[in-house]
Amino acid sequence: MSAAETGAMASGSAVFTGQRGVSRVLAKLSQSLAGGEFYEAHMMYRTLYFRYTAQKRYQDCLNLLFDGAQQLIAKEQESSAADLCLLLLDTLEKRGPQAEDTDNFLWVPRLGALIRGLNASTVERETLIQRTIKWSTALHGQYGHPVLHKLIAHVFWTEGNIESARHHYLLCQDGSLCGRVLIEISQSRGFQGEVDLFLVQAVLQQLSLKDRKTAEDTFTEYTRYHGKLLKHEYPFQEPLVNFLYFLFRLIDAKLVAGFRALRKLYDPSLKRDTSFLKYVAKIGVLYFDEEPEPAHSGPPGLGGMFGDIFNRLMAGFDEDDAEEHDTTQRRQNENNELE
Repeated sequence: MSAAETGAMASGSAVFTGQRGVSRVLAKLSQSLAGGEFYEAHMMYRTLYFRYTAQKRYQDCLNLLFDGAQQLIAKEQESSAADLCLLLLDTLEKRGPQAEDTDNFLWVPRLGALIRGLNASTVERETLIQRTIKWSTALHGQYGHPVLHKLIAHVFWTEGNIESARHHYLLCQDGSLCGRVLIEISQSRGFQGEVDLFLVQAVLQQLSLKDRKTAEDTFTEYTRYHGKLLKHEYPFQEPLVNFLYFLFRLIDAKLVAGFRALRKLYDPSLKRDTSFLKYVAKIGVLYFDEEPEPAHSGPPGLGGMFGDIFNRLMAGFDEDDAEEHDTTQRRQNENNELE
């Protein structure tokens, strides 16, 4: 027998032995779950995770961990289930994006379902949410997959965590839904004099995130159906709602001088919430090629419903501004020539 044949036989024997070992662990795993020995089951899931990933059997590992997390959630072993969820994310990251987009997207609702199954008191859940969003950025843009944000928003909304729910609804790219959610928040938690502030903060945030369509859909839904707005079409009674109405049109027309005049005209109203000024400045950079303002910390003293929940997102904008500076300067010069 040649050396090559001997090596092939040895390799095949090792694979067979490894498969038998996995089969034994799977059998013991099933017995442990049935017998209520959840710690032992958890440890066996981890053992199989290391074996599968070492062999690059990623799909087998994903299926095992997803099923295991579901079973442990059903048995109210949520800390162990959350650990399996984090291992599942590790496996997805090691596997990398697949050529078939449908397979990548399949894990978005699955991960959303696992997050929904974990109690808010589960310590690892927040880490899981953040890591899941980060993983999904490879599928959809800088801020994560909008479907995932919608699923997470529903979880927080059901739990009564309105501020966190609002944050994720703003990123789900469903303006009609976002508008309805803002109406409910405004009616249940706001005063009559704040009816415009809920809308303005959300729309300015969406525009600052370069989500023009969702911003206008949110505006349309909110102004059409909010019962406390004195009018439901332009001209509105609330100055800041009129500001948004004009802002959308100036963005479409790319009128730099008009934007500057609008900003100056509504400056007293925009100062009702100091976060508005930073958003408007960013909108000027994004849509009107304005010069970026010097980097500075987020608006001080914001809390409660009008706390600036996008501080950590906006922090990255100052870094983006530095990279865009040369392009912005060139476009500004062109605009000046046109004017």
